[in-house]
Amino acid sequence: MSTRFTGKSVLVTGAGSGIGRAIAVAFAAEGASVVVAGRTAAPLAETVALIEKEGGTAAAVTADVSRSEEVRGLVDRTVELFGSLDVAVNNAGVFLGGGPIADLSEADWRSLLDINVTGVLFGLQAEVSRMREQSTGGAIVNVSSNLGAHTRIPGVGGYAATKAAVAALTRVAALDHIADGVRINAVSPGPSATTMSLHAGETDADRAARMKGESPLGRVSTTAEVAAAVLYLASADAASVVGTDLVIDGGAAA
Repeated sequence: MSTRFTGKSVLVTGAGSGIGRAIAVAFAAEGASVVVAGRTAAPLAETVALIEKEGGTAAAVTADVSRSEEVRGLVDRTVELFGSLDVAVNNAGVFLGGGPIADLSEADWRSLLDINVTGVLFGLQAEVSRMREQSTGGAIVNVSSNLGAHTRIPGVGGYAATKAAVAALTRVAALDHIADGVRINAVSPGPSATTMSLHAGETDADRAARMKGESPLGRVSTTAEVAAAVLYLASADAASVVGTDLVIDGGAAA
């Protein structure tokens, strides 16, 4: 078993399910002490239980990433629990307002902006503020999407716009803060094995059949595959990787 993150403290937002949970579990499996964060306590507790079952170390902290004071408190709590903040993964996000742009509600638009964009901004601000005070610096990975900067499809304009903003924000922040010893990158998954990639009324088997025609790879990515890319970007193996946006979508945006 790899021990790339032994002795490291890692914060993962949106870690109660899906990609966020897979990322948290993967970091813990490689020796990290992980804070799993989200708005709802019960799924976070499930993630912690999964990690502890395999002998890992984790703690759950509830926080709303759209509230700057809660994000600052989340970073402070991570340091209180584990002594430092070495890696942060800004994964929390929502998918709302499927349909034409003309029909996107103001409420959905504001929620998309608040969580998907402002939440990442608040995360970056709090995380960099802590990391640049550490002699070891730190690494940040933002979770964007292949929808937005890389590819577009009808009916998801609001979501795509916010994820394109995450990609741009990542690259500018990376340039702003590499001199502070903080490396910032992004991953942009395409359809993965989560409920977000299921169409209305679709089963996993239905999705598998659909993806054979829609994806050059012929399937969705597993959450473990996305997590592996995040761990690479956060590791010393990627020491010279700064401001990249790693697309993980089976070739859809190639």
